[in-house]
Amino acid sequence: MTAFDLSERRIWDGRAEAYARTFARLCAHPVPALLDAAGVGAGTRVLDVGCGSGSVTVAAVGRGAVVRAVDAEPGMVEATRRAAPGVDVRLGRIPELPYQDGEFDAVVANFVLNHVGRPEAAIEELRRITRPGGLVAVTIWRVPGAAGQALVGRAAQAAGLTRPQWLATVDAEHDFPRTREGLGALMSAAGLGDVRTEALAWDHHVGAEDWWAGPASGVAAIGQLVNSRGPEGVAAAKREYDVLCAEFAEEDGGLALPHVALLGRGACSGGPRSHAR
Repeated sequence: MTAFDLSERRIWDGRAEAYARTFARLCAHPVPALLDAAGVGAGTRVLDVGCGSGSVTVAAVGRGAVVRAVDAEPGMVEATRRAAPGVDVRLGRIPELPYQDGEFDAVVANFVLNHVGRPEAAIEELRRITRPGGLVAVTIWRVPGAAGQALVGRAAQAAGLTRPQWLATVDAEHDFPRTREGLGALMSAAGLGDVRTEALAWDHHVGAEDWWAGPASGVAAIGQLVNSRGPEGVAAAKREYDVLCAEFAEEDGGLALPHVALLGRGACSGGPRSHAR
C-alpha cells in the first residue's frame, strides 16, 4: 500500500457508525445515476466496491440485481450486512479484490477513487473482475468543488488549523485531475472503452448541527483536520463554522449546501488486463 492508502485506513478505522449518521446521506445522492450508468437491473450480477453503509447495495437489491459487496473497513462490511441481509459482503481492498476475472456484469464504486493511492490500478482491478461487454461505473468528488463542499474547510482555516503531517496525499505520479476530462482519461488509460463522464450537481439539505457532527467525530480527512488541535481546535472551528453557515441558511433553519460530483462509466472488452501490484 502507498502512504496515502495507509493514511486512509487510519482515517476510517472504527468510524463506520459515525459516517452512517453523517456523510452517508450526502454520498447516497448519486446512487440512482450510478446504477443507471452501469446498466444495473433485474438479474444483473453487480459488485458494490467500497460499499460503506450499504446505500448502493440496498438500491441494487431493490432493482432485482444479484448483488455482492466489498469494503476495506470491517465496520463498513458489518454495516452493509445489516442494511442488506443475505447479500455476500466481504472484506477486501483495491487493487486486490477477492473475486475472479470477469465475475460480474457490472462493477460500481461510489466515491471510492477518492480513497485509493493508485487510482489507475484501482480502475484496472474493477475492469479485471467485469466480464467482456460489462460496465464499470464510478463517482468521485470534483476538484475544485462547489461552495458547500468547502464550508468546513473554510471554518478550519479561519480557526488556524493545519493539516496533520501524517495525513498523506496521493503521490503525484499516481494522481489525476479531478475533472470530467481527467476522470475520462484515467478510465481510458485503465483499458475501458466507450468512456463517458458527466457532472452531477445538487444542493444537500441538512441541519447545521448534523453537518458539523461528521467532521467533529473525525469522519474523513476533513474530520482529521478539524480535530488536529484537540477540543480547543474543534471549538474554534465550530465558532467560525457557525458564522459561515449564514451563507447557506434556508428559511427553515437548515442549510442548502451545493455539491458537485463526477460520474464516469466505461465498457470492458477482451480479457483481463493485468497491472503492476
